[in-house]
Amino acid sequence: MSPIFEQAPRKSPPMTTMDKLSGLKEILALDPRNSFARYGIAMELVSQGDTAGGLAEFDKLLEFDPDYVAAYFMSAQTLAAQGRKEEAASRLETGIGCAARAGNRHAMSEMQAMLDELAT
Repeated sequence: MSPIFEQAPRKSPPMTTMDKLSGLKEILALDPRNSFARYGIAMELVSQGDTAGGLAEFDKLLEFDPDYVAAYFMSAQTLAAQGRKEEAASRLETGIGCAARAGNRHAMSEMQAMLDELAT
């Protein structure tokens, strides 16, 4: 068949925030300990302005999976943005320890930089 007559692949419409959130919640309903889904829900809630909901999801995530390094950093950023610097610093200190145990020097460096910034 000539390339002229080939159909272009159809692109799916972009997912809306609600589609993402619904999809992640479906995954979580099937597997309540799915760290990736819970992290995604936390991030979506924060991006929608539901800081309390997002922080609650970060807390649940870290309760079930205390080695999920990214959750420490992102929850600390969320706390700091809310003016909750002491809580953010505490979260970063715990996250730095977690990243050190995991050998994740990049995450350690980013969290230490933020912790230093909070101290000024």
